[in-house]
Amino acid sequence: MFSPIEQKHQNVNLPKGKEIQSLAKQWAKKYVQNLEDHTDSLDANRESSAKNQRLLIAEKLRYSLRNTSLQAWHKTEYLIGKEIQRHRINPNLIDPWQICEDVFTVYEKTLEIYAQMLSPQYLSRIISPYLGGIRKKYTANDPRVIGFVSMQFHYTGLILIEDLSLRNKNELLSYLKVIDDHLYMPLQRAYDAAANQDYESKNLIVVQQLLPASTEIARNICDRVIELYPNYSTYSGSLKNPVIKTASIRDVEMFQVYLWVCVLENSIAGIQQELFPLCVMLYPTLKVRWELVRQMINLLGKEIGNRLGREQQQLFVPYFQALREMFSPEVFPESYIDELKDYRRGGRGIVI
Repeated sequence: MFSPIEQKHQNVNLPKGKEIQSLAKQWAKKYVQNLEDHTDSLDANRESSAKNQRLLIAEKLRYSLRNTSLQAWHKTEYLIGKEIQRHRINPNLIDPWQICEDVFTVYEKTLEIYAQMLSPQYLSRIISPYLGGIRKKYTANDPRVIGFVSMQFHYTGLILIEDLSLRNKNELLSYLKVIDDHLYMPLQRAYDAAANQDYESKNLIVVQQLLPASTEIARNICDRVIELYPNYSTYSGSLKNPVIKTASIRDVEMFQVYLWVCVLENSIAGIQQELFPLCVMLYPTLKVRWELVRQMINLLGKEIGNRLGREQQQLFVPYFQALREMFSPEVFPESYIDELKDYRRGGRGIVI
């Protein structure tokens, strides 16, 4: 039964029209292209065995979900709890019980879909309106609150699957990515902005052109960053670690979606009011250095520039300039070179 999410997402106000249908359809197609569906190659006997195994795994994880959610909350509090006071966020806006309830509802539905051998693409179609509603709810009064929410969801998923076999863990990671993407990225906001565009709008057309390539762009950038900074290590480990690389790809896609929002809204508000404060709150805690962010922005500009004509590029220029200025060395003066010198002098390693 889909009652918790299906009943709630009926109340989410989704914009209508060809514009949002086109953009949402493109995003769904990208999921189909990027997520592997392993069940197609299974014969009937293997499929039955796999389904039984998934049912057992889902049941086990469902029993541990509440405890896992509490563990994730403690981890989130440990990492960014002090940011509430430092960033002067109203603590009343962060209700741990409400957040845990939302986490439980989403993961319970995710495990149900996983157990039924349904694909991550199916999960995306079913759950995206509900996650869009969650995101809208928590960003209504202060966009920075989504940082706590998305981190709580993220660590719940990682803790939930940490004891599984590598194969089962990799299968479930595809489902967890759907949740992460819809919480970290302002997809619903992009859909809303697209709905306000004319169908032949230049702004809408350029976003539609870039959307199918967004994951490829993110992978290219992450691969290049690993080549440039092979010794980087975040709070969770090396950039080469598959789980961390997936999170890095997600972050680069997140920057892209915020750029789309700016272009579709003809406003820098998304970057100023949401993306930048979130980065300031989360990245230092997660040991992501600003030099890495600057490099990512530069590479993103090149990747997008290579895919657009001169006139289309001009639509992004104000927002790229804003990103470069906000994350510039004048604002964040630390550099990778200083860390590299420490590393060569015999330090433990380079940490971002």
